[in-house]
Amino acid sequence: MLDGREDQAAGLRRLFRRTPPNVAALFVTGHDRSAIAGLAARRMSREGRVALLDEGRGEAGTALGLGLAEEGDLLNLIDGRTALDSLLRVSVEGVLHLPIAGAALAFALLDDDHRERLLTGLHALQRRCSLMLIHASLAATLPYSPFVQAAPRRLLLVEASGRGVTDAYASIKRLAAAGAGDLHVAVARARSRAEAVALFAQLDGLVRTHVGLPLAFLGEVERDDLGAALATQPAVRNDHAAAAAFLRRLAGWSRPSSGRV
Repeated sequence: MLDGREDQAAGLRRLFRRTPPNVAALFVTGHDRSAIAGLAARRMSREGRVALLDEGRGEAGTALGLGLAEEGDLLNLIDGRTALDSLLRVSVEGVLHLPIAGAALAFALLDDDHRERLLTGLHALQRRCSLMLIHASLAATLPYSPFVQAAPRRLLLVEASGRGVTDAYASIKRLAAAGAGDLHVAVARARSRAEAVALFAQLDGLVRTHVGLPLAFLGEVERDDLGAALATQPAVRNDHAAAAAFLRRLAGWSRPSSGRV
């Protein structure tokens, strides 16, 4: 059972750092985020079972991109009667989809017993997959959830469009302000490898100059094995980045809307 004196993400953090599976917070930008997230998850499922925990709802979620109905929520497990399997939906390619918007909002308010039921459900889900993605809400008015905070890696999918890049830069600035130390990036819907590489180089240069958050290029959603790359690439955090993240995290305490990641 969780110790009530621990921060709200501590139990999730311990859980998500068990291996397998790999766990990453997923951020998607652009005009058609659901389709991009769905395609990425389906492609990553070729090398092993993927579980997609979804904080978005409707068009902001990923169910549509996987061709699935959006039903239930991880929060339903607190009643002690709901079975985890009744909340899961499975795409044709075998991607497990679990809505967690309600759980993300309520997690910090739950008592230890109810919180433990959610963690027990997640532990059971972890045993059934090799990669767990936490699809983060991009609502700037909300702090990052404990699920996003607890994920040991962060993956940003950037649509190759003006809106995709603009949203990506805004998301990166928010992540930096919340204390993130590094970020892996993949490009979606680029017309060529050269365009994808050039887009990343432009974004990386802008971020290094104005934000100071290290980025690592994983490749393209449509052409590369992002799951394998995410599993094998070391974190891009270094001592300087870790120190900068610590200072950003401290600065974030003065902004009520900032959540730690």
